[in-house]
Amino acid sequence: MDRYLVISEHTAEDCRMAVKHFIQYHANFLTHFEWGCYDNDHHAYAIIEADSHENALMSVPPLFRDKARAIKLTYFKPKEGSDKLHKQA
Repeated sequence: MDRYLVISEHTAEDCRMAVKHFIQYHANFLTHFEWGCYDNDHHAYAIIEADSHENALMSVPPLFRDKARAIKLTYFKPKEGSDKLHKQA
């Protein structure tokens, strides 16, 4: 399985509703997410293990899923890191 950074966006006005939906959708996922709301960054962040981007996004309640992003994470080892990077134009 791969690891994904899942970012779920909501507005300041929808903050309470977002937390409520995460609890109702799957209470265990609420504890996986960290929230930037107290710093005026209305996103929920989590690192999720999943088989695909689509599966990682399943951790987000349906109401917020269309605005959510899943970013596949990779570790680079010192000797191979530069070989795996995209070539700069």
